[in-house]
Amino acid sequence: MITGVHEAVSEAVSDVVSDAVSDVHEAVRKAHSRREQLREQTDHKIMKATLAIVISDGVGAVTIEEVARRSGVAKTTIYRRYKNADDLLRRVQLEVAGLPDFSDVELSKNGLLTMLQRIQGCFFDSDFGLKAVGVVLSSDNTSLNAIANQVLVPAEKRFSEFVERGMKAGVFRNGLDSQFLFSTILGSMLACKALHGDASIIPWPENMAAVLWPVMAV
Repeated sequence: MITGVHEAVSEAVSDVVSDAVSDVHEAVRKAHSRREQLREQTDHKIMKATLAIVISDGVGAVTIEEVARRSGVAKTTIYRRYKNADDLLRRVQLEVAGLPDFSDVELSKNGLLTMLQRIQGCFFDSDFGLKAVGVVLSSDNTSLNAIANQVLVPAEKRFSEFVERGMKAGVFRNGLDSQFLFSTILGSMLACKALHGDASIIPWPENMAAVLWPVMAV
């Protein structure tokens, strides 16, 4: 009987210890998750402020002090992440609300329209923005080129895959220059915004699809 009591007590103690350890692990996990979320939010603020300075005043205006002022992030926090402004520009990571995915887009005029709407959503509605596209495309600064490559190169690759899929299926003309077409699409958006403002971007996908479809389709 005593042995049974000892076993019951031992089992109860083991359960208590196990629950306590699990609680500690869960608390540590939550604390780590909160720290990661705070770090991501801080990095996002730094990125937005840096890009805003580049767009409004040029690369030369990017300083840790100005980034701190515009972002609301303490200079000491920024310096813990980046050695100086050049290091910040080299390492800043863009957060875009989902690069456009065209893998499920049908090979038709409506599909082309859907694709253009997704491109608009990526480059017009995101933090990156059309103005930022124009700045980085017209600059020979290596830091800006690296920033552009985070967004433009993957988007162009996905667009090229869409075009290649259409050519293989016999829906699109063979020999289409997907790189040129993608540049034309971005250039069209930039021109519409520059000439007519934000309102012009609303019918842009429909207008662009009407122009591109006769060129692309067999």
